[in-house]
Amino acid sequence: MTTTDDKKQLIQEVLDAYPEKAAKKRQKHLNVYEEGQSDCGVKSNIKSIPGVMTTRGCAYAGSKGVVWGPIKDMVHISHGPVGCGYYSWSGRRNYYIGTTGIDSFGTMDFTSDFQERDIVFGGDKKLLKLIKEIEELFPLNGGVTIQSECPIGLIGDDIEAVAKKASKEIGKTVVPVRCEGFRGVSQSLGHHIANDTIRDWVLTPGEKNPVEFESTPYDVAIIGDYNIGGDAWSSRILLEEMGLRVVAQWSGDGTLQEMKCTNKVKLNLVHCYRSMNYISRHMEEKYGVPWMEYNFFGPTQIAQSLREIASHFDDKIKEGAERVIAKYQPQADAVIAKYRPLLENKTVMIMVGGLRPRHVVPAFRDLGMKIVGTGYEFAHNDDYKRTTHYIEDSTLIYDDVTAYEFEKFISALQPDLVASGVKEKYVFQKMALPFRQMHSWDYSGPYHGYDGFAIFARDMDLALNSPTWGLIKAPWRK
Repeated sequence: MTTTDDKKQLIQEVLDAYPEKAAKKRQKHLNVYEEGQSDCGVKSNIKSIPGVMTTRGCAYAGSKGVVWGPIKDMVHISHGPVGCGYYSWSGRRNYYIGTTGIDSFGTMDFTSDFQERDIVFGGDKKLLKLIKEIEELFPLNGGVTIQSECPIGLIGDDIEAVAKKASKEIGKTVVPVRCEGFRGVSQSLGHHIANDTIRDWVLTPGEKNPVEFESTPYDVAIIGDYNIGGDAWSSRILLEEMGLRVVAQWSGDGTLQEMKCTNKVKLNLVHCYRSMNYISRHMEEKYGVPWMEYNFFGPTQIAQSLREIASHFDDKIKEGAERVIAKYQPQADAVIAKYRPLLENKTVMIMVGGLRPRHVVPAFRDLGMKIVGTGYEFAHNDDYKRTTHYIEDSTLIYDDVTAYEFEKFISALQPDLVASGVKEKYVFQKMALPFRQMHSWDYSGPYHGYDGFAIFARDMDLALNSPTWGLIKAPWRK
């Protein structure tokens, strides 16, 4: 199936399996991109249909698992029953430097462990006691966040009042985050809520007690890089080599102090637009700090992004960008020379969260691979507009794709590689399809930067060209 009409027919065949009402709703989320479309032609950020197997997460996942959780020097309390805290316990490989239990808490799980009596009588007093105990047990923590789970919104715990009281008693920042899982249509609202709490409980109070540091003309912040497998570190190397000073890096390997001084930098560099554009826009509007989205997947986009970043600064940084590109281009060329012959013209279908279905495309292209389908779990319309810059005519697009749809699309298009999440991994491996887990790099990484590209290329080769695939056959090849 290579033509646009073939793929449109495939979409219709998939929709025919649904009841009429469900098919009408899902039709809005499926399309074949045609050159000239401004937004991929799909609807997004709409609630999933009850009964379909969506891969989305919840608002709690967006706040605790993405925005706040990787801030290493703060204790993040999962306020509610133990399950949410346990499930989100150190799951994304957000690497950090520090000593666990002393100045870093990313691999620890803190929960108020709600029982039936807490649902009946409320958990305010228990929460306050918990924060005091944390301060006693871990006195070097930088502060606390309260990540509220679904029952908190239902019973009405006043976590804001508890936060204010606890903050006065322990003398540290305590941030209440109303990220109950039932809010919004996906984890995307959790990102937004978490961004708003950074605005209200970190940056705004910081205006009264600003963090003092010696500013330079070259101060930047990395925002929306969660340091999965060390991504932010491999990106930071390039920025510092070109002459910039990375003042803050969050959330991955980030600290509360770094967050507090971010509004003093000269440029905010946003990698994950979907999760961090809200706070970046706020800092531009209130503090006059410009921001830009950059992409460090694959040498083509790395070079383009470095030059765009440098354009915001003087000739010293522009020369630095060219020097960095010249330094690492031979390394990238060697990687391409080694792996492109092994991966040329291999087809890929992508389905991940709210960034990689477009950002990772150039890295595949640098290796000669072709994207035949891509889509997001929780993207908004502006994400799909940005996607049009990366994909080619006749690419299949699927928003919040259901398990049934994804299996049918892949069975029909028969890609050489599926790049998606852990929920889909074993389904497609049992279909004898090479698979890479693109949420947390399948226990590998980093994938950002020039060093990351070498690892990315190696991993794609390992996935596609492993001799083990000769031991089993895909259903359509039997």
